[in-house]
Amino acid sequence: MNKIKTALVAMLLMTYSASHARDEQDNRAMTDDARYNIEMQATTSGGMTPLWLNANRHGLSSLDKFNGYVRAGIMRPLRADSLRRWGIGYGVDVALPVNFTSNVVVQQAFAEVRWLHGALTVGSKEYPMELKNNSLSSGSQTLGINARPVPQVRLALPDYWTLPFANGWLHLKGHVSYGMMTDDGWQHEFTDRKSKYADNVLYHSKAGYIKIGNEDVFCPFSIELGLEMASTFGGTGYKLDNDGNMVAIEGEKGLKGLWHAFIPGGSDKTDGDIYANASGNQLGSWLLRMNWDAETWRLSVYADKYFEDHSAMFQLDYDGYGSGEEWNEKKKNRYLLYDFKDIMLGAELDFKYDNWINGVVFEYIYSKYQSGPVYHDRTPSISDHIGGNDNFYNHGVYTGWQHWGQVIGNPLYRSPIYNDDGTIRVADSRFMAFHLGVDGRPFEGFSYRVLASWQEGLGTYDEPYDDVHHNVSFLVEGRYSFRNRVLDGWSIKGGYAMDFGKILGHNHGFQLTVAKTGLLNLKKKKK
Repeated sequence: MNKIKTALVAMLLMTYSASHARDEQDNRAMTDDARYNIEMQATTSGGMTPLWLNANRHGLSSLDKFNGYVRAGIMRPLRADSLRRWGIGYGVDVALPVNFTSNVVVQQAFAEVRWLHGALTVGSKEYPMELKNNSLSSGSQTLGINARPVPQVRLALPDYWTLPFANGWLHLKGHVSYGMMTDDGWQHEFTDRKSKYADNVLYHSKAGYIKIGNEDVFCPFSIELGLEMASTFGGTGYKLDNDGNMVAIEGEKGLKGLWHAFIPGGSDKTDGDIYANASGNQLGSWLLRMNWDAETWRLSVYADKYFEDHSAMFQLDYDGYGSGEEWNEKKKNRYLLYDFKDIMLGAELDFKYDNWINGVVFEYIYSKYQSGPVYHDRTPSISDHIGGNDNFYNHGVYTGWQHWGQVIGNPLYRSPIYNDDGTIRVADSRFMAFHLGVDGRPFEGFSYRVLASWQEGLGTYDEPYDDVHHNVSFLVEGRYSFRNRVLDGWSIKGGYAMDFGKILGHNHGFQLTVAKTGLLNLKKKKK
């Protein structure tokens, strides 16, 4: 709690300082274009909170049968200074929850500056998914919107910057960040320190996206290519040894740890000298999106190819080691090409004018292969090198790709918060799923969305299910924004969702959200 208070005071001081800064050219206050938001939410369920009332909400959610929060925030986006060469943004967003994993949630607390196209952000901030529909998609496989934000220092080109060559056809954006996970206390409580957990873990992410297309000429086609990579590293992992004792495993720290997170290298202490892999938990996705932008509609198809190590990243592995005493020496020019089964494929159709249907998203996700079920490394008796059993979202030392019990990527990988055995692991990472999302704005002030997912899960290679498990989840949600003068800025949203099947169980629930938003006007009226 002291850390939370300290963070709040620091961010409020930064906000106060930023709000009193002045631009010498036009003397605009830094509170101009700042917006406030007050929100109250209540969820009641039979069983646990259904998936689509819990997932893809930046971790501000709970599985408890009854939960809710009161939330208040002040935000000033960088786009408020879009006419300047530089810009200042900030935000404080705090929730007081009921039946959450925390008594107070500092959801966002950040300050950021921009110079020309580059931006530097310090603190916790909710970042959207790239190259996907944030409202209708099931979620990105690497940098998703399912878990609480990680406090970080982030240097970015947040919007596409048109490169000064190629006649306006080439655009670039991306980011590099370092931060620290904040869920140590939750891990201690969830595991009772009797199963694997990790303290003081550091976080790193980086991404780059290239867009080929030119809106200034008549060319409706564009293509976007991206690479997202992330890592958890450093800190201290704790896991049981063969005798049932909890042992500490120190992660790589200092400048070497930071560098090996940026350029994968080094090794974990559990790797040994022969089977040295990159230190920390390394993962990422290759992204592709192709768009056809017509006058009244836009059609896109996209792919998200997830990987956990270098073999899955390049789909290629060296397999030319010798035998006998030369079992660990490279003797042949031979390589192994892995299958391309594990992938997310999606299609999105958007209509540009409000109607009963404005957007449709359909996605297919497959993660059963994971480089195959065979052994991870060669041995003196088995010279073939096949790096199988990648165990998506899990890791041998760290608690996997999760924060506060929610996976950071796609929530169809069942989050550790669902586990009832006190273990922090993704128990259903090998699955196939279909997902459909539809939204619309049939009349002024009203919008809706429908999400539906079907999933077939096998568990993991190490702990498979006894039989194939299935799950169906759906959500129907409507939102009305009041337009009259008395209730301007108020909105009300209601959603009903259900789960059926063995993966998540049988759940049903209703969620009601009331919110008020508007411009923060702190200017004194002239007499």
